[in-house]
Amino acid sequence: MKLIIYFFIFFSITIYSQDIALLKYDGGGDWYSNPTSLPNLVKFVNSNTDTNINENIKEVKPEDPELFNYPFVHLTGHGNIFFSDEAAQNLRLYLLSGGFLHADDNYGLSPYFRKAIKKVFPNKEFKELASDHPIFSTKFIFENGLPKIHEHDGKPPQAFGIEDDKGRLMVLFTYESDLGNGWEDSSVHNDPEEVRLKALKMGANIIKYAFLY
Repeated sequence: MKLIIYFFIFFSITIYSQDIALLKYDGGGDWYSNPTSLPNLVKFVNSNTDTNINENIKEVKPEDPELFNYPFVHLTGHGNIFFSDEAAQNLRLYLLSGGFLHADDNYGLSPYFRKAIKKVFPNKEFKELASDHPIFSTKFIFENGLPKIHEHDGKPPQAFGIEDDKGRLMVLFTYESDLGNGWEDSSVHNDPEEVRLKALKMGANIIKYAFLY
C-alpha cells in the first residue's frame, strides 16, 4: 500500500511539471520578499532552456496537499519560519517523493530556516556542496560554485544541501549569495547586468536540476 501511495504522489508531481511555487510559511517572516524574482527567473529559464514553465507563480503552504503539484518550490525571506507538525510531515513526504525545495537567504534567514528544516528532517544534516556538484553545470558552468550576488556580511557564498538515500538533492540552501535579489527587476537593486545574469543562470541550473533528478 505504501508503494502505491508513493507512486501516486510522485505521479502527481510529474504531471504538473511545468508549474513552480513560492512557499508561504508561518512564523511571521516575509515569505513574500522579492516579488519580481520568480517571474523574471521563469522568463529567463523558458528563453534559455527547453522548458515551458507557467509564468503565473503559485503560492502554496507546506501543509497543503497542493504542494505535490509542483516539482520545484522556492522559499525566501529575512525572518522567522515555523513549520507545524502537519506542515513538516507533508513537506518531508513531498521531498522524499521527488519534490525539490530551494531556500534562498535574503539576509538573516539562516538560523530560522535551519531550525525549521530540522523539524522536517531531524536525522539529516546540511552538507556543503562542492563546486563539482551537478547543480553547478546542469545548463551553465559555474567552475567556482555558487556565485556572489550581494555582499551582505562579506562572507563567501555557500550552497548547502540535504540529499535523499539515493543521493538526490532534495533541499538546496543558498547562503551569502542572495540569488533572489539578482533575479528581481534591474530597477530594484540597480545591479550591473552581468551580476543579474550570473544570478539568473544559477537559477536556471537549479530549476533544471529539480526537473531532471
